[in-house]
Amino acid sequence: MAVVANRRSVMTLFSDNTDMESHRVRIVLAEKGINFEVVDVKPDDRPEDLIDLNPYNSVPTLVDRDLVLFSPQVIMEYLDERFPHPPLMPVDPVSRAQMRLMLYRVKRDWDTLAEAIQAGGKDADEARKSLRENLTAVSPIFETKPFFMSDEFSLVDCMISALVWRLPVLGVDIPAQAKGLLAYAERMFEREAFKESLTEMEKEMR
Repeated sequence: MAVVANRRSVMTLFSDNTDMESHRVRIVLAEKGINFEVVDVKPDDRPEDLIDLNPYNSVPTLVDRDLVLFSPQVIMEYLDERFPHPPLMPVDPVSRAQMRLMLYRVKRDWDTLAEAIQAGGKDADEARKSLRENLTAVSPIFETKPFFMSDEFSLVDCMISALVWRLPVLGVDIPAQAKGLLAYAERMFEREAFKESLTEMEKEMR
């Protein structure tokens, strides 16, 4: 039976067990300690609820009482504002704008390559090579701070850690000389919230 959005008393996340964007939202939820219900969505079997709530029929989709959100970055920023502790974005407008630009760059530069790898075809090998080279080149940046260009865990780390977790299944091997990135990945994966965010299928990726 379909559940009407405004009858939900607990926040609900429609999430794919292996989808990277869904994982990013789950990391935010875990970091904030937010109580929520999850609806597992399979790519070839979308529930009626999701079709009714989201015109794009996509995941992740978040339902918070009467509010329905279906853009991953909008969901992540909403959760950070709705549950301000611990903060995952800076307070001042300039720093927030800089972080949004970094989120955009991760999406534009790295996610695009990951999507090309997943799509397969003639461009997959080139995308795999480019992603490996890109991540290796920026590895020294990961050595300068505990988190990506920051002393505090942020939404950027949610974005990057979900991607880096998937590198083995994408066939992207990070060379040993990329010490900064490898150490960063280990720190992120050891966080309790990251461990909690993983589905059983995601655990099998490594």
